[in-house]
Amino acid sequence: MEDRWLSISEICKYLGVSNDTVYKWIDRHGMPSHRMGRLWKFKKDEVDKWVKAGGAAMHGKGNQGLK
Repeated sequence: MEDRWLSISEICKYLGVSNDTVYKWIDRHGMPSHRMGRLWKFKKDEVDKWVKAGGAAMHGKGNQGLK
């Protein structure tokens, strides 16, 4: 059951960032995510590829939102 959908809190914990950071990445940086009704869901392998490709690289000032 390793390939299950992750919730926003699970992907935040996995990446070590806040909810606000993930919402910002979805909105501004094209973080791979899927909307299921009112909920955002994530596939770990898609997020891993996006991070490795530099999608999570910080733009602008500082590392705001990082835990």
